[in-house]
Amino acid sequence: KAGFATDAVATPRHAVEALLLSEDGRVFVTGWADDTAAPLTSLRLEGRGWVLSVRAEALARHARADVQAALGVAERRAFGFFGLLSAGAPLPASAECRCVLEWGSGQQATATVPARPSTARDLCETVLGFIASTGAGGAQIQAMLTLDGSVGEQVIALNRAVTGAIVAAPFVERFGPQPRAARGSIIVCLYGRPEYMFVQNALFSGKPGIEDYEFVYVCNSPELLDRLLKEARSSALIYGLAQTVIGLPANAGFGAANNLAAAQARSPRLLCVNPDVFPKHADWAARHTAILDAGGPGARLFGSTLYYDDGSLMHGGMYLELDTGLAVRPAGIEARRFARVEHYGKGAPPDTAAFLRTRPVPAVSGAFISVERDWFEALGGFCEDYVFGHYEDADLCLRSLEGGSPAWVQDLRLWHLEGRGSMRRPVHEGASLVNRWHFSRTWAERIAADLCGPAPKRDLLGPPPLPTPSRKGRGLVAREREAAA
Repeated sequence: KAGFATDAVATPRHAVEALLLSEDGRVFVTGWADDTAAPLTSLRLEGRGWVLSVRAEALARHARADVQAALGVAERRAFGFFGLLSAGAPLPASAECRCVLEWGSGQQATATVPARPSTARDLCETVLGFIASTGAGGAQIQAMLTLDGSVGEQVIALNRAVTGAIVAAPFVERFGPQPRAARGSIIVCLYGRPEYMFVQNALFSGKPGIEDYEFVYVCNSPELLDRLLKEARSSALIYGLAQTVIGLPANAGFGAANNLAAAQARSPRLLCVNPDVFPKHADWAARHTAILDAGGPGARLFGSTLYYDDGSLMHGGMYLELDTGLAVRPAGIEARRFARVEHYGKGAPPDTAAFLRTRPVPAVSGAFISVERDWFEALGGFCEDYVFGHYEDADLCLRSLEGGSPAWVQDLRLWHLEGRGSMRRPVHEGASLVNRWHFSRTWAERIAADLCGPAPKRDLLGPPPLPTPSRKGRGLVAREREAAA
């Protein structure tokens, strides 16, 4: 392997296996080091005209069965490492880098490794792939713990840079009759499954009240844009729906794509809807408008009851749970709490009244969220710290709750073909781990206080506890400020 070196007397066995250098000054490095006798303490990378150093605590450490076998170690140990470093500015191109590892014993080892150039987008996917591999085989908790040093923060920063570039110059085209004063904008993000646009158009059109709504589709798959534009043109002629299609050069993910669509929407109401969501009742749009007309606290931000294709209930709101993960550290065993979301009534008979009644809940699914535009913008939109998609919906709802407006469930009844509206790739598994790690470090303490379980102690309609930490979303408003600067 590249960079392999061994000296049984002078240095522990080790290998620096790969190094990627992106055009924006980020470096990804991976390898392994035997630290059974002395802990690995640092890694230094030296390129042409630059040096980056990182403490070993900032590296993600993970088990490597192949290394254990080569070293003859029976005990499962985290010999593997990978790290994501940033210089904060573009670095001079280097054909190779000098890598210096240092152990607590004072021993050093040097290896010269080829530096492979990479785009920021490809680098992000490479790191996510490594994170996914460390979480394979039921090791998700351990994989999330490896993000603590700095890898998690670096991945989030890299992803924000990537998505910011993707949404910077969108292609926008509008079709059909454009209403002067739409009551709401139905926003749908498409990734890998273009057929759902035409299916949604067919099933949403011709229903009472739908003429008061416009559709905004975001294409996260550039190779599908031509087809979507043709289908949007056909749908406008066949169904008479007002539609806007936004094309992006790559997958910006759920949060950034919805925030971009919100900026293009032309109504005071935003309805974020998954492509695999369809009306169960013909009058859903008229009923939605009636909820808006009635006003009240339950109209500011709400979700709907969602159903599986077999007729059973899938979603009657979401609640929050905490899992305890254990990590073996040099100083002992560390316990950490990781948050997750669960659905009220999942799998219940379709008419279970307890889950259908209108009520406040800790959160609602991003498969259908209806929110006042002004409130959405006041919250900063969806937080774009989350990678691709997962947990943005719960994060938005918790920020709304802290702002004094809990999410509600309204009985609108929609079908949801869960998981069928987009493609899922291995890098998405890594993104899900990053997202749960980030959601947990942001909210686990708050959830543990009074929001845990299906019957949380907190009065959702009561005032937020004081002091309330500021967790404004780093999405819509953040991008506007960056553009202004």
